Amino acid sequence: MQADSVQYQCDLLIVGGGINGVGIARDAAGRGLSVVLCEKDDLAAHTSSASSKLIHGGLRYLEYYEFSLVRKALLEREDLLRLAPHLISPLRFVMPLSPGLRPAWLLRLGLFVYDHLAPRQLLAGTENVQFSQHFSGKCLKSYLKKGFLYSDAWVDDARLVILNALDAAERGANILTHTRCDRLVQNDGRWLAHLSQKTPEGVRTIEVNAACVVNATGAWAAQVQQLSDPGMQAKKLRLIKGSHIVVKKLFEHSYAYIFQHPDGRIVFAIPYETEFTLIGTTDFEYKGNLDNLQISTQEIAYLCELSNQYFQQQIAATDVIHSYSGVRPLVDDGHVDAKSITRDYKLEYVQNGAPILHVFGGKITTYRRLAEDAMSQIAPYFNQALSTWTKSACLPGGDIVSKQPNNENLIQLPQFLARCQQQYHWLPAATVLRMVHAYGSRIHVVLADCFNEAGMGEQILPGLYACEVKYLLTVEFANSAQDILWRRSKLGLHLTKDAEKVLDDWIVSHRS
Repeated sequence: MQADSVQYQCDLLIVGGGINGVGIARDAAGRGLSVVLCEKDDLAAHTSSASSKLIHGGLRYLEYYEFSLVRKALLEREDLLRLAPHLISPLRFVMPLSPGLRPAWLLRLGLFVYDHLAPRQLLAGTENVQFSQHFSGKCLKSYLKKGFLYSDAWVDDARLVILNALDAAERGANILTHTRCDRLVQNDGRWLAHLSQKTPEGVRTIEVNAACVVNATGAWAAQVQQLSDPGMQAKKLRLIKGSHIVVKKLFEHSYAYIFQHPDGRIVFAIPYETEFTLIGTTDFEYKGNLDNLQISTQEIAYLCELSNQYFQQQIAATDVIHSYSGVRPLVDDGHVDAKSITRDYKLEYVQNGAPILHVFGGKITTYRRLAEDAMSQIAPYFNQALSTWTKSACLPGGDIVSKQPNNENLIQLPQFLARCQQQYHWLPAATVLRMVHAYGSRIHVVLADCFNEAGMGEQILPGLYACEVKYLLTVEFANSAQDILWRRSKLGLHLTKDAEKVLDDWIVSHRS
């Protein structure tokens, strides 16, 4: 069924609703440009929700002399902690010394460089650790005697995407989910885009007349590049599949682990959603269907084997409760081995008539810097004094005690949580904790006019009430149970298999 058609005229059309696309949308909207962003699926539906959930400098990139990339990421690490302290939190890592692999002196040198490449205010430096004298050693095999402790940060990757899109929308951007870009042609010095949007009523045709286009489609970037110029030779990307598994928690504390593998790769084991351990990632070349990524039996075996080399508690494929996979679109730099390909981004600005910017590569930690670099190329076309601003404005909910990003917003988060648990005392403490980390100061918006449990409306699923679902549907661009249970939250991990159907049925019955 064909729905009505819509037309937009804007300065900037951004194709792609992953972290890079929404980061650019936020930056551009905040500089006063009119912005339309289209995403063929849900926001963060692909690579941007399939990361290791870390804001990190990339310790292992030092082995490949990627000092510039690591420094850039380390600088962003603490800036992002200040922008979204509810969503991003410090995480201490345990790195065991494993006989026969990288020697202690090399690891210590790498960690020294890691600690000193960029200033640190919020994160602790490296320490030596003897596992016989530290609680992190209790779950490890007895052959592991010592190692190092160092710091990085944890992030809910999908929610980071959502908050950037929300901020962009509140600054005037039009965010169009489930909207595919079918055609992109130049017309009178501007771009004319034909989009098709899936709606409950059918497919709606959307025409966008834009001065400039940004191709931020990640793994699909080469395809959109050819869509914009069929005669151009598309950029050669290496699609590297990374998969993670989730098992019942393998340790009781809040530290994470970083393990070496004889093949040179490293794998993280991270405390996840209170009850679980997240283990990943793999690095394999991928040439299959991008829309239906699934972990392979080979990847599951690889991750279980590596975990079993380090942890006393052994796991097998039957212990995997959940898994996810994503494809990292890396710029082909000539390296044969997937793990050694640069994770830095490349921007290609083409001004052959109407301008278009192609975004290739990148990592979640450097998305804000990528957006600034993208705008520095786009801004001259609009002949405006468009100054940088995104480092000095909290993401939605990040203003815990101050509107300005600062250390206090992170430092005062525990006190804010305590006040919220007192204010919303009728809710389980675990639900308030989840909502504070999801929404930050905007928990008061989600729970506006809620003075008791009855005021929150129907409890659709354990811990999920009508008032929150309505907020996610009307404010945070959600359309389905999968959007809510796996990207706006991780409640899907804690609920029964029929939870998605229950929530989808509720959404359909309450859709106006």
